[in-house]
Amino acid sequence: MPRPQRPERVVVLALDGVYPFELGMPSRILGAADGRYEVLTCTADGRPVRTEADFTVAVDHGPEILATAGTVVVAAVTPSRITAGLPAEVTAALALVPPTARLLSICTGAFVLAAAGLLDGRRATTHWQLTDVFRQMFPRVTLDPDVLFVHDGRILTSAGAASGVDVCLHLIREDHGSELANAVARRCVVPPFRDGGQAQYIEQPVPRTGAASTAATRAWALERLDEQLTLADLAAHAGMSLRTFARRFDDEVGLSPGRWLIQQRVTRARHLLESSDLPVDQIAGRVGFATGASLRRHLHAAIGVSPQAYRRTFRAAAR
Repeated sequence: MPRPQRPERVVVLALDGVYPFELGMPSRILGAADGRYEVLTCTADGRPVRTEADFTVAVDHGPEILATAGTVVVAAVTPSRITAGLPAEVTAALALVPPTARLLSICTGAFVLAAAGLLDGRRATTHWQLTDVFRQMFPRVTLDPDVLFVHDGRILTSAGAASGVDVCLHLIREDHGSELANAVARRCVVPPFRDGGQAQYIEQPVPRTGAASTAATRAWALERLDEQLTLADLAAHAGMSLRTFARRFDDEVGLSPGRWLIQQRVTRARHLLESSDLPVDQIAGRVGFATGASLRRHLHAAIGVSPQAYRRTFRAAAR
């Protein structure tokens, strides 16, 4: 009988000025994943840290625990604490992280990773209100301000505040499949996967009062992913012109209708690969890709593996 798999150790680094909301996200989300993760919290020197709120947090661990981590999470800090350089104790703490460990930042935590030189030459994201500051401070980083999170190799960066929930669910989905990630989302009463990126949350110069929404059409499309839906089909359902629908859709979701449809089809295909024995060509038809080759191409573009490799990975994990 195989030995039970040990939970992965996730260490959350709390820095001075940490936001309590983001600090608690990894424990709340990853801690609901049926014991797959052990979440511990430390500070850079083992001492209590002042939060962005009106209280101080004392932790049980110092920076030495970082050396045992499989994943390290840098929680968000108030923008007033952001600098281009790092305090000596933070630099020393990050030096303890194993080179094979994953690094994950929530919101302004990306500034910490960038200041440590860990994002040079990589794609990353952070809160949309701070993108100009980030680009000025760290020109070697390719910043994508329109997404909820970026997964680049062993480093994950998330956008503002609640996108930390999205990236934690993504971590579960990548490690253990969408079935467990969806179960965790239900337990925590959050969406398992949010449409689009943070572009939809950026303040608009002129509010569009009374504007029709594309939400009903998105729900309609999700029930018909097996059909060859066109932009004209979507616009007709919404009762809008092609141009108005495309503009409204991008404003609300942060993606074009075509990109959104591909994203939804890939997500549905991943679920079927995990939960069924259907052949790849049949799954492709059920989610709206014309051929198995098309599914293979889009799945590889999204997560870097073939359908067969994806299915093997999660079947092995389930066993």
